[in-house]
Amino acid sequence: MEKKYVKELFQFIEDSPTAFHAVDTMKKILERNGYQGLLESEKWKLADGGKYYVTRNGSSLIAFRIPSADFKGFQIMAGHSDSPCLKIKENPDMRVEQAYIKLDAEKYGGMLCGSWFDRPLSAAGRLMVRDNNRIRMKLVNVDRDLLMIPSLAIHMNREANDGYKYNVQKDMPPLYKMYAGGEQESFMEMIAREAGVKEEDILGSDLYVYNRMQGSVWGAGGEFISMGRLDDLECVYSSLTGFLDAEDGYGVPVHCVYDNEEVGSSTRQGAASTFLADTLFRICESFGMSGTDYRRRLALSLMASADNAHAVHPNYPDKSCPSNRPIINQGIVIKFSGNQRYTSDAVSAALFRGICEMAEAPVQEFTNRSDMLGGSTLGNISGTQVAVNCVDIGLPQLAMHSSYETAGVKDLEYLIRAAKIFYESSVEETGFGEYRIFRKEKR
Repeated sequence: MEKKYVKELFQFIEDSPTAFHAVDTMKKILERNGYQGLLESEKWKLADGGKYYVTRNGSSLIAFRIPSADFKGFQIMAGHSDSPCLKIKENPDMRVEQAYIKLDAEKYGGMLCGSWFDRPLSAAGRLMVRDNNRIRMKLVNVDRDLLMIPSLAIHMNREANDGYKYNVQKDMPPLYKMYAGGEQESFMEMIAREAGVKEEDILGSDLYVYNRMQGSVWGAGGEFISMGRLDDLECVYSSLTGFLDAEDGYGVPVHCVYDNEEVGSSTRQGAASTFLADTLFRICESFGMSGTDYRRRLALSLMASADNAHAVHPNYPDKSCPSNRPIINQGIVIKFSGNQRYTSDAVSAALFRGICEMAEAPVQEFTNRSDMLGGSTLGNISGTQVAVNCVDIGLPQLAMHSSYETAGVKDLEYLIRAAKIFYESSVEETGFGEYRIFRKEKR
């Protein structure tokens, strides 16, 4: 199964160079499995046994199915569709020395700048295109090696190996092509041609640079996987696979993927938005439930915020916490933080550990060094809109926010197994400080 999952993960990421493509890829997979798309602007008529998905902004998606009209609560696993990269600006063409054309671009998220140099890159994203009296979204992916950011030779920067502070405006515009003189095809004209539309019909665009390097399985025993965008498409793929494999339980399984986690989540399609709350409320509303009924079901719900975690680095072991040290291929990571940058607490961690025990998936713990400020993720942000027990989890990886990241083969299967059991399970508070995890007995 490990090889099958790795092959599928690589294809999933290859098909998803941007958040918009990730959502489109998930839509196609869901529709092949009988899921029906819903529009937020329309009235929903949900049915007992129905399978559905809804998107927002074309870059966030929530999929769910109704096991029965009297479902108990929600089992939510949430990840994010975006990854750190370069975003191509409007009017990007910049001519240099009457010889080169490079593209003006800016940072999106906390990228490791050095990892973007000297490797094949391309551009992808979405266009908003005039179509008679409508404006429609058109995805575009220039599926060939198109761009590169060449490093400055060591002879011209003798201090390059002594530490360097990158200036994105100066150091990182991707080289696009040679300038041949006179009028020639602009970058946006090329994008229009690739998308099969007229440039004058493009009314808006969101275009990004992505790493073209394919996924790799490597190591003496083939134990490592490397590819761009493992953070967080590895968790998104694992959640979706477990979601589709899970049998119906007593609760509503919810596969949730937000956009803009890498830039703070404060958008209408991010974790700070009402997207999840709106969807869960409308599910209850469709079955005639009251506001009280909705809140009671939130109390019977559990959310796993699934976003990859830092493994101990073999060259920098001192950068990790002395007592909580996740290792690649040794299991799913539960993330803790004393300042609640992660939501995991004794209750949510205990519930998730119980689910992992049922899935026979090992668990590890992550905390930051006490003298280092770590990152945050979407769990605590989403919790401001949907007040459910939440645990922050992830798979251990190296080189987080590099354009080419590294994780473990075994951990991928661990999370898929755990996600399946997670979606089949329900949680219940049976008394003050007392909980149970239960699943429907198989016939």
